[in-house]
Amino acid sequence: MRTDTGQVFKLEDYRPNDYLIPQTNLTFRLSPEATRVTAVLTVERRDGVSVSAPLVLDGDGLRLERVEINGKKAKPADLLATPDQLTILKPPAARRFQVVIETELAPNGNEALMGLYRSSNVYCTQCEAEGFRRITYFLDRPDILSVYTVRIEALRNEAPLLLSNGNPVDNGDLGNGWHYAVWHDPFPKPSYLFALVAGNLGKVADSFVTLSGRKVELGIYVEPGKEKLAGYAMDALKRSMRWDEEAFGREYDLDVFNIVAVSDFNMGAMENKGLNIFNDKYVLADQETATDADFANIEAIIAHEYFHNWTGNRITCRDWFQLCLKEGLTVFRDHEFSADQRSRAVKRIAEVRTLRAHQFPEDQGPLAHPVRPRRYREINNFYTATVYEKGSEVVRMIRTILGPDAFRAGMDLYFERHDGEAATIEDFIKVFEDASGRDLSQFALWYHQAGTPNLTVSSTHNPAAREFTLEIEQSVPPTPSESRKRLMHIPLAFGLIGAGGRPVEYSSVEGASVEDGVIHVRKRRHMVRFSGVAERPAVSLNRGFSAPVTLSVEQKADDQFFLARHDSDAFSRWQAFNTLQTDALIAAFRQILGGKQPVFAQRLTELAGNIAGDETLEPAYRALALALPGDADIARDIGKNIDPDAIHAAREALTLAIGSANRDTFAGLYDRLADKAAFSPDAASAGRRALRNILLDYLSLQPGGAALAMSHFQSATNMTDRAAALTVLAHRHHGSPEAIRALAAFETTYGSDPLVMDKWFQIQASVPGPQAVDTVRALTAHPAFSMANPNRVRSLIGTFSSANQTGFHRADGEGYRFFSRTVLEVEKRNPQVAARLATALRSWRSLEPGRQAKAREALLSIAGTENLSADLRDIVERTLA
Repeated sequence: MRTDTGQVFKLEDYRPNDYLIPQTNLTFRLSPEATRVTAVLTVERRDGVSVSAPLVLDGDGLRLERVEINGKKAKPADLLATPDQLTILKPPAARRFQVVIETELAPNGNEALMGLYRSSNVYCTQCEAEGFRRITYFLDRPDILSVYTVRIEALRNEAPLLLSNGNPVDNGDLGNGWHYAVWHDPFPKPSYLFALVAGNLGKVADSFVTLSGRKVELGIYVEPGKEKLAGYAMDALKRSMRWDEEAFGREYDLDVFNIVAVSDFNMGAMENKGLNIFNDKYVLADQETATDADFANIEAIIAHEYFHNWTGNRITCRDWFQLCLKEGLTVFRDHEFSADQRSRAVKRIAEVRTLRAHQFPEDQGPLAHPVRPRRYREINNFYTATVYEKGSEVVRMIRTILGPDAFRAGMDLYFERHDGEAATIEDFIKVFEDASGRDLSQFALWYHQAGTPNLTVSSTHNPAAREFTLEIEQSVPPTPSESRKRLMHIPLAFGLIGAGGRPVEYSSVEGASVEDGVIHVRKRRHMVRFSGVAERPAVSLNRGFSAPVTLSVEQKADDQFFLARHDSDAFSRWQAFNTLQTDALIAAFRQILGGKQPVFAQRLTELAGNIAGDETLEPAYRALALALPGDADIARDIGKNIDPDAIHAAREALTLAIGSANRDTFAGLYDRLADKAAFSPDAASAGRRALRNILLDYLSLQPGGAALAMSHFQSATNMTDRAAALTVLAHRHHGSPEAIRALAAFETTYGSDPLVMDKWFQIQASVPGPQAVDTVRALTAHPAFSMANPNRVRSLIGTFSSANQTGFHRADGEGYRFFSRTVLEVEKRNPQVAARLATALRSWRSLEPGRQAKAREALLSIAGTENLSADLRDIVERTLA
């Protein structure tokens, strides 16, 4: 475990390495405790580099067995070797030479799950970002592209399946129970894309014929006996491959494409060339074990990793500062895929909710950083919502500014110009400038400047002059190491809406560039004047969430109610109602703090009923609209002196008010939505279930609610309905006989299925109230829980700390104390997972003073621990800074 956090890596310090490794041959002789790795590296000195330049290779905790240079054993005086670095002090004078390095690994003892490790007796690897250096000494950086040939040797009874990147080229028997397989990947790739899997796995096989007529053999490998759970993943893979051909002109390039699902994995999945390795929760699904959200996630993540074949693998990133080049772009691509497979409007709303829940707090706190960071101490800590989700929004804005045709032309040029290269953000921006003729230099600040821009908007109408004016002012709040901000280019989609929801036409506009319904905000202040506007319109702003900004709009509640009923843009219509809910909840929060009972406007509760019953709207949209902003969402909008108990009380009061005002409407709709057809994971069916389940939540607070939820639980024919009913019972009727029976029944039925038990842990970890910390502490001793498995840890500890505002932020600080001790326990095995957990305290300064002090004490207790890992220390110190 690396504990040194002294080195700060800076973008400005980048320079190419003196050496390249154009060819890498690896031989693995697998053993749980003593795997031998022989790396034969063809090394090439760059032009202009002195022959005296040493070759410095990266390592991480390695045991070196031997080194040969051009066929001769290296002399000790020629080397400087430590577990973390191997320096060849005097490389051969020839421009190209060969280095052979043999290391020994113990995969069984690798609980950090980086490099080569074992998951349920299956050998597998995780090399992004810097895991390859845990396998052998190498130039472990993304701009070193190498052609790999891999030979794997193993006992056949221990590992009958031997997989690596590329195409299979040879296999055979070695005698004494051993066998081998050889794989060759003809496409140069960085070391982080290397992969190996060996073990006993079941296979789901299929094939895909590309647009050019090439046949690709497809394989999804899972734990034996679970093959039937991989059917949806295979279908999603084939749909992804076809969509990428049609939407981006990208065809698959190898003879085989394999996916392996493992149960111990730090991330969601990994896009290794031709051999994707997945967390099994994003592969395995059927109606009995997976929710509709699980099916949607499998579809999206299968697509995401496949799309990386071109945006990440064929074109990789020059250095880790450019991480958003592959991740933000590929998230955009998987969002577009899912929007085409499902409901575009519903998908867009869900994306924005995720961005606001995870990325906005990041931008507003001590961990804020640009989409392309300028410095880091530990790269593992920059796989963030800013890089992924905000990075995706930046790509979307490019398409908004250029239009779909010029955007596609830019993407085609990107693939043509940079295939086989390690590229930069500047390369990416340049192709769009060249394809469109537009200057994107100001827009590029979205990559370089941290923080969420705010647009303050007010309006005036002059009926005599038939003029309507929008005053728009932009600002970006200061962030760590960036107190002075530059002006952004913000594409603000808008609409002017008149009586009955009809669009208001205007004859001309001045004060800003306005194209295709988008105001291009480039200056600090714009006075945008629309001529020929006889009546005062309602203004719909940031339609489709055209830019990842916050809005401060001088707008009457009447206009918000009007937009919530009539806006033709589905996102903005949802946003109007969400804003009304948020305003009501913040007002209720303040009433509760003042010792008053919250009061809600009748027209708000009536509007909720109208939306629920509006058959012109998709059920999935109605479900999203009825889902109140979460406790953390309200806390983010309040901003400071947060009392989570008061926020939760306000939210409970509004839930009760809406349910009471619409009890008969909700009950009738709940009954009509009962699913009589066979289960299908399609979007329309999932939308109906989502609406029925949120109606159940509202009805559960009415008389007879516990019995209704229990009936829902017992009659459920799929995991979506069963988990929804269990959540309602555990949250709304905690400790009731019905809740106790349902939790016990669920455990009895699914106790041997780890992924389903994760839902059981999540539901209990998120039950609000001061008792939550005691519940979670007790569940850490449950036989199905393990601190060594990232999925178990995320389901229980991660849910408690990120999704249970009242439990985690318990007023006496016990939630923080339990959390800090648990994070340190996890860190002993897996520093990466521990660091990710620790980000739950990033917003500690927004709490009221008492909780703030206790949260700080917890952070200091972690920071004061000796031999803290580099991953965790980096997060904690930046959070405290």
